[in-house]
Amino acid sequence: MKKKSFSPYLYILPAFIIILLFRFIPIILSFFLSFFDWKITGPGGFIGLDNYARLVTDKYFWQSMLNTFYVVIYVVPFSIILSLLFAVMLNGIKKFVSFFRTLYFIPFVTSMVAVSIIWKIIFNQQSGLANYFFKMVGIEPLKWLAEPTGIWTMFMSNFNIALPHWMGGPSLALFCIIIVSIWKSVGYNTIIYLAGLQNISNVYYEAAEIDGASKKRQFFNITLPLVSPTTFYVMMMTTITTFQTFSQVYLMTGPPIGGPQGTTKLIVYYIFEQGIDKNDFSYASAVALVLFLIILGLTLFQRSTEKKVHY
Repeated sequence: MKKKSFSPYLYILPAFIIILLFRFIPIILSFFLSFFDWKITGPGGFIGLDNYARLVTDKYFWQSMLNTFYVVIYVVPFSIILSLLFAVMLNGIKKFVSFFRTLYFIPFVTSMVAVSIIWKIIFNQQSGLANYFFKMVGIEPLKWLAEPTGIWTMFMSNFNIALPHWMGGPSLALFCIIIVSIWKSVGYNTIIYLAGLQNISNVYYEAAEIDGASKKRQFFNITLPLVSPTTFYVMMMTTITTFQTFSQVYLMTGPPIGGPQGTTKLIVYYIFEQGIDKNDFSYASAVALVLFLIILGLTLFQRSTEKKVHY
């Protein structure tokens, strides 16, 4: 009988310890913490399901959750579409390949703190590059957005975004957070898609060209089905990371942070606000557990659709 080797387990032991200490144990402790009245001064008495009953009637919790779902609904599909488009473009480049790949990947490796500060400057209503761009094409954003009359303003008012500020208005502020989140995630997803595209054999495309298939038909009938495992991975990871959005809200909005009118207060920032600002660790733990269950449910749902993936 062959002697069992423990060497492989020793290699994974450091990673296992890190995951155990910073993932599993905090989740378990957070679960128990949500059943107690735990403040910064120390543990309180057992309160059972009171924190979860409070969630049901907490309008700020529901607003934060709704804002988060809005961000996910926009960020995930746009990130997937743009990433796949850029990956297809990069896959056709023959010269300076490493340069362009690095260029697309830079946003992902750049610190989120630096990115948020730069984008906050870009969206500055007085001297930002966004308004400067509009002025270059003959549009005065502040006057244009605040103008009470006009066909375009009437059309835009139906979407409640006719406001003079980017980060200062309750309608455009969340839109700015969405833009930054997409810009940040596209680089990583593009590299993942590029790897998936390069794993597709040229035999399929050569056969399609012999049959007279156009580039459009090759893309929809060959590329999309064969890159579906990558799409599944990108969709799942982008959904999880978008639900955990925090830095953009903390650095780009405020004071008050999460404003204006709480339109950019996402669920992770709401957890931070309850736990750190208000010192209500037990209630913050209850909210965090709800977020954990939502992400787990979405992950399981996406896993159930894996049968449509072509490996």
